[in-house]
Amino acid sequence: MAIDDEKSEESYSRSKVKFEIYGEEIIEKTVNSSGNSGRVYLPPEWIGIKVKVVKC
Repeated sequence: MAIDDEKSEESYSRSKVKFEIYGEEIIEKTVNSSGNSGRVYLPPEWIGIKVKVVKC
C-alpha cells in the first residue's frame, strides 16, 4: 500500500458516516480492556448470532 493510500484511508476512517440498520434488539455497551485488545460482553442468548459493531 502506498503512503498516499494510507493517508487517504486514515482520514476517511476518522470521518463520521451515517448507518441505517434493521435488527431485532440493540444494546449499548462500553468496551473494556482485555489484554492487548478490547471486549464487550453480550447476552448468552446471542451466542451463534451474527452481530455488527459500530464505533460512535
